[in-house]
Amino acid sequence: MMDKSTENLSKKNSMIDKLRRSLRRQTRKNPPSPGGEESNVLRKLHATAKNSDSAASPQPPSPSLNDGSASTSLNNNQKKEDDESDVSSHKSRTLTRSNTDPTMSTIKRMKESFYFKWKKSEDKATSIEEKVTPTFEEYLEGQYLFEATQLLIDREKDLFGEITEADAIKDHEEAVKKLAADYEALEERIEQTVQQSLSLSSEEEVSALISAVKAINLEEEQDQLWKQRCQTPPAWRPKKWKEHHDKVLHELVYSHLENPSSPTGDQVNQSSIQADIQSMGRQLKEDLQWVVEVVKNCYPPEMDICNFYARQYHQTFSARLKKIADFVLDDKDCSFLLRWVKEFYPGILEKPELASNINTEELGNLLPDELLKALEEKYLSKQQSDLMIYIDRVLDEAKKEWDQGKEPTRDDGCYVSPVAYDVIQFINGIVTSAHTTVRDPHKAQKITSNLTDFMQRYKEFHEDIIRQNKPHSKAFIKANLSCVKQFRDFLVEHDLFPENVREKCLPVLTEMKQSAHTYLLTPVHKILKPHYQKVGTSDWLKKNTFEKLLNSAEEELRELQGLTQSCHQELIGQLQQEMTVEYVRRLLKGEVKLKDKDRQLMAYMTVKENAERLHNLFARMGSKQDWLKEILTKIAEVLKLQDIPAIQMQIISLGSAYPDLSEKHVSALLKLKTNLSKADRKIVKTTLSDTLKESRADPGTRRFFSKVEVR
Repeated sequence: MMDKSTENLSKKNSMIDKLRRSLRRQTRKNPPSPGGEESNVLRKLHATAKNSDSAASPQPPSPSLNDGSASTSLNNNQKKEDDESDVSSHKSRTLTRSNTDPTMSTIKRMKESFYFKWKKSEDKATSIEEKVTPTFEEYLEGQYLFEATQLLIDREKDLFGEITEADAIKDHEEAVKKLAADYEALEERIEQTVQQSLSLSSEEEVSALISAVKAINLEEEQDQLWKQRCQTPPAWRPKKWKEHHDKVLHELVYSHLENPSSPTGDQVNQSSIQADIQSMGRQLKEDLQWVVEVVKNCYPPEMDICNFYARQYHQTFSARLKKIADFVLDDKDCSFLLRWVKEFYPGILEKPELASNINTEELGNLLPDELLKALEEKYLSKQQSDLMIYIDRVLDEAKKEWDQGKEPTRDDGCYVSPVAYDVIQFINGIVTSAHTTVRDPHKAQKITSNLTDFMQRYKEFHEDIIRQNKPHSKAFIKANLSCVKQFRDFLVEHDLFPENVREKCLPVLTEMKQSAHTYLLTPVHKILKPHYQKVGTSDWLKKNTFEKLLNSAEEELRELQGLTQSCHQELIGQLQQEMTVEYVRRLLKGEVKLKDKDRQLMAYMTVKENAERLHNLFARMGSKQDWLKEILTKIAEVLKLQDIPAIQMQIISLGSAYPDLSEKHVSALLKLKTNLSKADRKIVKTTLSDTLKESRADPGTRRFFSKVEVR
C-alpha cells in the first residue's frame, strides 16, 4: 500500500500533466511570447514540478545565507560579469572567401542568444531551470532553422499523431493552417539561406547554412516516416526539401555562370565569345574553390556536396559551351574554345585542393565526341596552316638577304643563319601547344605533315646558292651547314613528327650537307691535285714531296674557317678522309716498284711517316678521324712484311676492320711487292675471300675502300 506522501505526490503529478496538456492546446492557437503570461505559466508549472520532485526525494539541508551577506554579493557580482561576457560574445564577425571553421556550435549559440534576451527582460538573475523555450518565430528570426524544423515536426506529430484524421480536421483546422503557414515561412527562409551558399560573409551565415542543411535532412526523415504510416499524411507531405535544395543549387550555379562576377577579360584582345568563355571559366574556378574551402564544412560527408556542385558546374558549363560551339566560329574562337575544353578546364580540376575533393573521372568531357572531333580537326588544320605560313616567311626572309647580296651575320667568328632557329621555335611551340590542347601526341604531330615540302624548298634554295657561286655563296653555305645540323638534331631528338616525315626529311638534310661539303672542298682538292700526283711515284720515295702537300693543305684549311665548331669538325674530317682516299688510290696505281726488302722497308717508313704527319695536321685543326691513320699504318705493315703467313694475318686484320676491302685492292697492294709470285698473291687473296665470307659486316662499320677506285 502507498503511504500518504506518495499518494499526494501522485495526485500532484496528475494535475501537472493536465495543466501541461491544457497549455499545449492554448499554445497551438497562440504561441507564447517571451516574458508573457504563457511564459509565466510555464515557469510556475516547472517550479511546481520541481517542488514535487523535492518532496518525493528529500535533500540534505544546506547552510542558509542571510540577505546581503558577502557570499550573496559575490554571487551577484559574478552573475553581472557573466552577463557582460554573454553580451560581448554575440558580436558577429565577418567571413571572407577563405578557409572558415565556425567556432561555435549552433545549439550553443542559440542558447546563449536566448539566454541573453531573457536576462535583459528580467530584473534579477534566473537559474538555468527557469529559461523558456523559444517560439518558432524566434527560432526563425535567429536563423536556428534546424530547431525551428524540429518544433514544427513536434507540432505536426501532436496534430496528426495523437488524434484521428477526422478530429484533426474538425477540431484543429486553425492549428493546421497555422502549421502550414509556418512551414511555408520556414521553407522560404531555408531557401534564402541555401541561395547564399556561394556568398557567405559571416560566421552567422555559415551557422545558418549548417542549421538549414540539418533541417533539410530532418524533413527528409519525416517524409520517410509518413510513407511508412497507414493514415493520410498532411497536405504538405512529402516536403521533398532535399529535391528542392538540389534545384535551388542548380539555379544558383546557372545564375553564377550566366552572370559571372569575375572580370570579363581583355576586351581589346578578345572577342565577345572568348571573353564570355573566360569569364564563366574563372567564375567556375572561384566557386569550386569556395565550395571545397567553406561550403563543404556545412554539409555532412554523406551528402557529397563537393561532387554535387562539380556536376552542376560541369553540366551547366557544358550546356553553355555546346550553344557556343553551334555557332560558325572563326579560327581564333574555335582554338580558344577547344583550349578551354581540353586544357584549361581539366587544369582547374587537377589542382590539388579540387582533385582531392572531386571525382573528375566521373564528370567526363565537356563536349560530346562528335562535336569535339570537329573542333579538333578545325583547330589542327589551322595550326598546320599557321605553321607553314610562319616557316615559309622565315625562308623567304633568308632568300631576300641572299638576293640583296648580304653576307650572313657572324657570331664568334662563325657564319650563322636564323632559319633553323626560327623554324624550330615555331615547330616546337605550335606542336607542343597543340599536344597540350588536344592531349594526343599523334594528333599534334600531324601539324608537321607538310614539313617535307619546306625542306625541299630549303634544299632548292641551298642548291641555287651553290649554282650561282657568287662571292657571298661560301658564307651562305657555311651558315646553311649550321642550320642543317640543327634541323637534323631536332628531327632525331624530338618526338614532334610522324615517322614518315622524319624518314623523308633526314635524307634531304644529308644531301644538303654533302653538296655543301663538295662545294667547299672541291677548290681545295683542285689546289692539292699537283701534290697528289707525286704520291706513289719514285720521287715520292727519293725526296719528301709530301711536305708540300701538307703545307698547301694547311693553307686551304684556314680558308674553311667561319663554321660552327661541330660543322667545322665534320668538314675537315671529310677533307681528311678524302685526302686519305686519294693517297691510297695513288699508291695502289702501282707506279712505284718495290723490288726488294730494302725498298719495301723504305716504302713502309714513308707511308707510316705520312700517316703520322697527316693525322697530326688534321688533329691540330680539330678533326677526330683517328681511324684513317690506322688504315695507312696497316697498309705500311703489309709493305714491310716478307713472310706469306704474316702478310695473310695483316690482310685478315685489314679486311675484318673494313669489310669493303676487295680482292682488287689486295691484288693492287701486293703487286707493289714485285718479289711476290702470282701464286703467293692468290693465296693471300683467297684468305681475304674466306675471311669476308665467314664474317658478318657490322652496320656501324666505316666504309673506306669502296671509295678507292682501282683499275
